Amino acid sequence: MTSEFSDAHDELRAVARDLLGEAGRGRAAWKAITDSGWPGLEVPEPLDGAGATFAEVAVVLEEMGRAAACTPYFGAAVLGVGALRLLEPGPGRDALLRDIASGAAVPAVALAGDTGTAEPSFRLERSPRGLLLHGGAEFVPDAVEVDRLLLPALASDGEPVLVDAGPDAAGIRVTAQPLLDATRRFGRVTADGAVVEGDSVRRFAGHPEAAFLRLHDRAAVAVACDSLGLSEAMLDATVAYAGVREQFGRPIGSFQAVKHACADMFVQVTASRHLVEAAARALSADDPESRVAASMAKSYACEAAVDVAGKAMQLHGGMGYTWESGVHAYLKRAMLSRSLFGSPAAHRRRIARRYR
Repeated sequence: MTSEFSDAHDELRAVARDLLGEAGRGRAAWKAITDSGWPGLEVPEPLDGAGATFAEVAVVLEEMGRAAACTPYFGAAVLGVGALRLLEPGPGRDALLRDIASGAAVPAVALAGDTGTAEPSFRLERSPRGLLLHGGAEFVPDAVEVDRLLLPALASDGEPVLVDAGPDAAGIRVTAQPLLDATRRFGRVTADGAVVEGDSVRRFAGHPEAAFLRLHDRAAVAVACDSLGLSEAMLDATVAYAGVREQFGRPIGSFQAVKHACADMFVQVTASRHLVEAAARALSADDPESRVAASMAKSYACEAAVDVAGKAMQLHGGMGYTWESGVHAYLKRAMLSRSLFGSPAAHRRRIARRYR
């Protein structure tokens, strides 16, 4: 980020790149991430966090996209901490934030990733048995193998709330969703008359509808950050390959057609970076225009990532279609990210409505 914190961001980026390049996948990678304190970046300092902003989280997300990392960071730190910080303060909320920062808790927010409509997928209704939860959400990030579920729901008075529940609670079911993208985990969360205790329903601070929209924008910008890192990785890999792969006795990077293709990729990556940085700054500063910035970043960066990864596969030639190259993993990840939390067309329509 271009700000007075740019040096700190550069250092964080370097550390993240090294750690994600060496940590691998699975529990070992998550332990390395929690030991580095990344889940607690936005957790306030009195709750054992770093007291940072979304701008710092955006740096980590970009590097995770560059490494095509498979970790529960998106669900736990990006959505989990983001949702909890929008709630009214209380002992339960604060304790969960402290546990996330230390790695003792790994929550998932049941925010449906397969739709661009920022509306809760669950609803609460009163009955003789008490409060009952109904609804379902698909493509919930990191919903499988978590120990807490935070379920956005509409209360009986129509106000958005957050329900804190266990994934194995009666009436709640979590199932894994098979994907072509093998670098991430998504799940389907359903609730069929699950009994909810009154103290597990948490209210948003301030204007509830605005808070929930902010959470949805946060998810969209987070995906855009991941797509930016992915695009940068594909550009770097393609330029490096074009410099060593020879055809007709000369590197293919010396051919005009390859130069033009790499230049187009560079332009797309540069434009994505400017839009993503603007959106991250807007979210960090609670800018009233953050919704527009979020839609601009999500629509362009995610669409550009598919184009950049596609060009990378073409310029790698036959090698690009092999499992050994790894390009296919980035292309699949980019294609899924393009549709998560609103397609590019949906976000462009949202921007257009602003000018009607």
